[in-house]
Amino acid sequence: SILKLITWVRIIFSALNTTWEMNLALLQSFGQNYPEHNDGYLDSGSEALTCAFNRRGNYLAVGCNDGRIAVWDFMTRRIAIIYSSHTHPITSLSWSRSSRKLLSSSTDWNVCLWDVLSGDCEYKFRFPSPILKTQFNPRNSSMFLVCPMKHSPVVVFLNKDSNSDHTHKSLFVDKDPDGNVVASFDRRGQFIITGNSKGKMVIVDAATLKVMKMFRLQTGMGSAVKSIEFARKGSNFLVNSADRIVRVYDVDDIIQSADSSSEPEALQKLQDLVNKTMWKKCCFSGNAEYIVAGTIRQHSLYIWDKASGSLVKMLTGQKGETLLDVVWHPVLPIICSVSNGVVNIWAQMHVENWSAYAPDFQELEENTDYEEKEDEFDIEDEDKSVDGDMGAAGKEDGTIDVITPPDIPEFYSSGDDDDDEEPLDWLPIAPEIEDPEEAGWGHLEPNLNELPVEAGSADNKENISRKRSLSDSNSTTDAAGNEALPAAKKVKVVDIDLGNKETITVTGVTVEPFVDGMLVYALGLCI
Repeated sequence: SILKLITWVRIIFSALNTTWEMNLALLQSFGQNYPEHNDGYLDSGSEALTCAFNRRGNYLAVGCNDGRIAVWDFMTRRIAIIYSSHTHPITSLSWSRSSRKLLSSSTDWNVCLWDVLSGDCEYKFRFPSPILKTQFNPRNSSMFLVCPMKHSPVVVFLNKDSNSDHTHKSLFVDKDPDGNVVASFDRRGQFIITGNSKGKMVIVDAATLKVMKMFRLQTGMGSAVKSIEFARKGSNFLVNSADRIVRVYDVDDIIQSADSSSEPEALQKLQDLVNKTMWKKCCFSGNAEYIVAGTIRQHSLYIWDKASGSLVKMLTGQKGETLLDVVWHPVLPIICSVSNGVVNIWAQMHVENWSAYAPDFQELEENTDYEEKEDEFDIEDEDKSVDGDMGAAGKEDGTIDVITPPDIPEFYSSGDDDDDEEPLDWLPIAPEIEDPEEAGWGHLEPNLNELPVEAGSADNKENISRKRSLSDSNSTTDAAGNEALPAAKKVKVVDIDLGNKETITVTGVTVEPFVDGMLVYALGLCI
């Protein structure tokens, strides 16, 4: 009987614990985690076309129509660094997992690989057609995906340890490719999902590049796939098609399904039943609880609750603006939309609630006199008992580590994710000096020619003379004899041959290489 009683007590406590965890999860989910109003904009100096957050959301890369890339410090909302190597508009941006590398594609037929910290362009890959999208493998920074116009997607491998700098393979997912093929890595970089202009979806193994599953969005009719977006948590992904419907699929369910003859059904279908609008861009929220989609003709954002599929919010910009891109912050309930040449920021209404930090906090309508308690601000508690002192003295204080940063679960897409490379937490920003010619704002490093040399110190003289010779050999001077900036790092240019001619035909118009990139980009968007 005692064992039965103990068993029943354990069952009751287990049920109470489970109920408490469920109630806690319900209370946390009641918070509103989507933006409500416009909280300003970011102007990069040029017309912005696309933007992308890094994995932690502390930096936002903005691609402009003149080929420049501005990296914004999103906390201070200041430009940290500007990259310039492209000559035509930027089409897409992609951060590596550690935020130390940045990929950029443009209509000048090039894909550039940037070192974020130094600002150097390490590689420039030349393709035979304009680039519509490029994306890093979420788990491997030496592998990235490229979607050229009128070609099959290409996977590029950077082999830094071998003599050859790269290898590339094309994904021939269709025997008769026509139109543009969009592709995207899944959340863990294990699969590549592609979609063509006929609504055909293909799932490819990223390691072996073998086709695993094939299906169509609609049975009996084709619907062109415009974009594919994956959630940061879970295995769901969005498919934006030309039939004005945003579909939600689960990649694990599709892979594990044994019946290959039947087409998988979408978990949800999101659309505007009233206006029948087409969607320019769609994406998940950072916690994958909401879905946002932007219209193609005006600056309007629709936010749905993923669990219920109901529309919870509509955000509308100024009349006459055209939406170009939409991204959701990885951690915060903030949306950035690109329109009218700037990046608009949508955030929540900030309401001060001091009682959230202290439940006994009371707001005063007017100042009142505070009566201090007798022992409130005493350095030593005179009324403390001797036993309490002995007990406190007997306990050893543990060491508190204030150097090692803790692991924040919101920064990781799953609990077992480990970073192979240390993430880039901050970028140095040069101070803005009004009058740099004033004394004290010269070179930060001392001039070797002005260093004092102690008399009788032969070693010091020899070391400083050696440093001066190295400094003179590394420095360059212009015609007037003034010291010039050091030579820029040489960019490694790699030509990617896809086995096709260098001329492409877009709706009957033959375009030669190195023509106006904006014209080619506009024609590609019309397909």
